[in-house]
Amino acid sequence: MTKTGRITQFRYEAQHKPNQLIYGHAQTAVITGWTVKQAIAKHLQPQEYAVIGQLYSPTRGINLLVRNLLLNPHVRYLVVVNATKEDKNAGACQCLLDFFHNGVEESVSDTGRKAWVIRSTIPGYIDIEIDLNTLNKLRHSVEYTEVTSIAQAVSVIKSYAELEALEPWGSPLEFPMSIVKPTVLPGPRYGHRIQGKTIAETWVKIIHRIKTTGTIRPTGYDGQWQELIDLMAIVTDEPAEFYFPEPNYLPIDRPFLEEYISQILDDAPFREGLKYTYGQRLRSWFGRDQIEQVIEKLIGEIDAASAVMNIWDVKDHDKGGSPCLNHIWLRVVDNELSLTATLRSNDMFAAWPANAMGLRALQQHIKNEISNHSQYELKMGPLITISQSAHIYDDTWSNAEQLINQQYATICRTVDYHDPAGNFLIEITENKIIITQTTPGSGEVVSCYSGKDVLKLLREICAASPSIRPNHAGYLGMELQRASECLKTGTKYIQDSK
Repeated sequence: MTKTGRITQFRYEAQHKPNQLIYGHAQTAVITGWTVKQAIAKHLQPQEYAVIGQLYSPTRGINLLVRNLLLNPHVRYLVVVNATKEDKNAGACQCLLDFFHNGVEESVSDTGRKAWVIRSTIPGYIDIEIDLNTLNKLRHSVEYTEVTSIAQAVSVIKSYAELEALEPWGSPLEFPMSIVKPTVLPGPRYGHRIQGKTIAETWVKIIHRIKTTGTIRPTGYDGQWQELIDLMAIVTDEPAEFYFPEPNYLPIDRPFLEEYISQILDDAPFREGLKYTYGQRLRSWFGRDQIEQVIEKLIGEIDAASAVMNIWDVKDHDKGGSPCLNHIWLRVVDNELSLTATLRSNDMFAAWPANAMGLRALQQHIKNEISNHSQYELKMGPLITISQSAHIYDDTWSNAEQLINQQYATICRTVDYHDPAGNFLIEITENKIIITQTTPGSGEVVSCYSGKDVLKLLREICAASPSIRPNHAGYLGMELQRASECLKTGTKYIQDSK
């Protein structure tokens, strides 16, 4: 704290996410939720606020915000901007207000760790290492105000800036914070394929793959992430009403999903402080309704390969805040409508399930509109997402580990014997092992392999059918070894017998 004449200047120092904040010299911290922090900062002078920052997640962000506030006891006022449906859908601002209004109680966090749980209908956690007396002193020492617009926020902040400076409510406090250090196994960095019947199943497989072999690297957001590059996820059988497991281990629920789907399907007027919605980019951003365009395109040419929607604007290179979802492609093959989406950057833990369900809703909408306005009765094909940077942020590594421990083994026990590479029938004929490859379903013979060298046969099969599923290749290896032993001993070989 420094004094110049009648003006008192304070210095806000953040230990957590320091490069994501806008710093000033006063005693008011401004929490903007999903409203862009610069939209408020541009109406203020640095001597009118202490810090301005965004709070996206109640489960990931409030704990770090509280730690920063404890390090800066000169902050005596808190302005929380809870203005948009995005703010209310995320719930972080409301949960923060509930912390100051209602306090906390001892329980466990979403990772099963002992924690302070905020008394709120929205889950929010603070580390148990911070003692309760300190939290209560913070709550009672900071005056908080909820605002519902940028104009109201600016007015309240300026009114606080006109008041006489207050003494800090205490000394700066810092508490130790546990750090999760993942174990990474070797694996390819580029090009991954994961498939599941539902979004929930596919999500667990994605998290397992990234946590197992993802590269750990620093992010541009004051932290680390674990990343795979170019991850293709294929969802084949997501039901129209969406599948939520019971109990629900997904990071979203149905009420959140309903709001999120509207952000993809519906246009939205421009509003100061909000960058865009995907629906705005698809419906009106470029002067054409791209969703209606692809519907008309496919009705006029059902097998067209040019039903494309674009979210990326070349101006995004200059102004920043560019969308993560960039490109959507629709295709009808064998009376199935598939949707492929490219995302340049994808938070696979917190965002991918909502991304996938929102895109599936868009796919369903386009299918229905084609059926309503043409003679085509299409089936829902797969949803494919290509996440160019598929990552998990370090503040959810514990959640990811817990998810894998609780769900991955169960999902792996559900065996799907269908392999698009076909079926392989093994027999011994004329003192040789004969393998006949047939198409899945129809059983049409497409190839034949013969010989006595098991390893050579398996290599030939995998070279000719490189997309064969790993578990299918393993099964073939075991069966061919059994056939080889029978060939050597002269005993009868029957496939799949014990």
